Amino acid sequence: MKKADVIIVGSGLASLQLARHLSKDLNVIVLTKSFVKHSNSTYAQGGIAAAIGTSDTPYLHYLDTLEAGCHLNHPNAVMQLVQEAPALIEELIKDGCQFDTDEAGALLLGKEGSHNQRRIVHGGGDQTGKRIVEGLIQHLSSNISIYENQFVYELLLDDLGRCYGVKSKDQENCMHTFTAPYVVLSTGGCGQIYSFTSNTDTITGDGMALAYIAGAELADMEFIQFHPTLLYSNEETKGLVSEAVRGEGAVLINKTGERIMENVHPLKDLAPRHIVAQNIYNYLRKGQSVYLDIRSIRDFQMKFPTVSALCEDHGIDLSKGLIPVAPGAHFVMGGVQTDPVGQTTVDGLYALGETACTGVHGANRLASNSLLEALTFGKRLARHINSNPGKHIPIHKNKKNTTFLFPELPEKELIQRLMMERVGIVRSAQKLNEQMEWLESFQLEKFHEFGLDLLTVEQINRFFMMQTAWLVTASAIEREESRGGHYRCDFPNERSSWQGKQILQQRLLERRAFNEQIKS
Repeated sequence: MKKADVIIVGSGLASLQLARHLSKDLNVIVLTKSFVKHSNSTYAQGGIAAAIGTSDTPYLHYLDTLEAGCHLNHPNAVMQLVQEAPALIEELIKDGCQFDTDEAGALLLGKEGSHNQRRIVHGGGDQTGKRIVEGLIQHLSSNISIYENQFVYELLLDDLGRCYGVKSKDQENCMHTFTAPYVVLSTGGCGQIYSFTSNTDTITGDGMALAYIAGAELADMEFIQFHPTLLYSNEETKGLVSEAVRGEGAVLINKTGERIMENVHPLKDLAPRHIVAQNIYNYLRKGQSVYLDIRSIRDFQMKFPTVSALCEDHGIDLSKGLIPVAPGAHFVMGGVQTDPVGQTTVDGLYALGETACTGVHGANRLASNSLLEALTFGKRLARHINSNPGKHIPIHKNKKNTTFLFPELPEKELIQRLMMERVGIVRSAQKLNEQMEWLESFQLEKFHEFGLDLLTVEQINRFFMMQTAWLVTASAIEREESRGGHYRCDFPNERSSWQGKQILQQRLLERRAFNEQIKS
């Protein structure tokens, strides 16, 4: 058993920002499922949204964020986010982060979907995430220990339900225990529960499943943002084609060269992501290919080296100026419900980044607000921990029964395919209920009750995928309207009765026990 003052699960931007700003007097352990740089943050092609242009203001950024989020956002959280953005950019520059500038040294500002101003700060064209992650790693001090290839599979709770540590398994399936007064989940989103996704292979909803099993409250899990433009080759998605490409003038066309976003939305190719993704999906469903026409962009390969390399790796001839695209799961607006400093509803447990639901994204994230959220809340939680040193709590916890014969879980590919078909871009009660019946046939509650010690890393990973898929499906069934990243063909419009209403989920066993008490 290893003791620390703070345990951080995950190694993306939010995790590293937290570690960077924690006091050097604290013993900090970072546990990462793979390698420290293997995260969605490292591969983030977009940038950071910040109102630093001469014609821009935080209030305009605030309005764009609310509009993209279909006004389901928490206004105070959004206002704080956009107000802190310019200072965060200045701080990164002082730390040595190299953002793209013009010949005079002024920051180059890009424009992406749903932004009415050019306010996207980027580095290396489409390598912003990589530059920031590498910069933060360079500034980590000796009090921070990073353990790679540690798959956290259980949150340790005392008899009062307080979180005091985690259990993990390494590549050889050996168990390890870590304890600390502060446990922070920052494992990213859940894109890999879908067959088409921009997410790296480790992003399987672990943090959300862990928090749910521990009894934490989750919110807004029905809101999955499908990025409109993933490279599409041989009927598979191969990686992200940044929205910044459309921001620089690329347009979406069909096989005959017609622009498919004309007369669909006033912002055309820069419409909110869910509108663009749904439109592309409709073309693909009819058997029609969709392309990103990049012929109007000068020096494309210099401006977008990551996208260019991706296309070349998969045999796409960029000289023709057409990139075949399809939408795929990109970002989850919901997650573990937190307060303004990242505290969950479980004492001692915190959440950051895409794992958390902070209220800033609403029903659909505004482009390039994700890196901003990670930086803002990571630093904010660090200030909270630095000002409130924790104490190790006594441990009095009964062991779980491990004699249960677990059912065989489906293969990863089947989970992904059925989620894409039934809980994907276009949803209906029939498909959602089919998926729920299938998920519940595997008795997921039993895994909570008897623990996961006897399962392998690969088996636990599939269980977390199933559990997170259940959370998304259950929320999608309950929200009988369409809003943002949640589209129901049987309820195709927004309903005023759902305005401002969140779907909250807590551990199923506890909900059922509560319901039984009411009945009796």
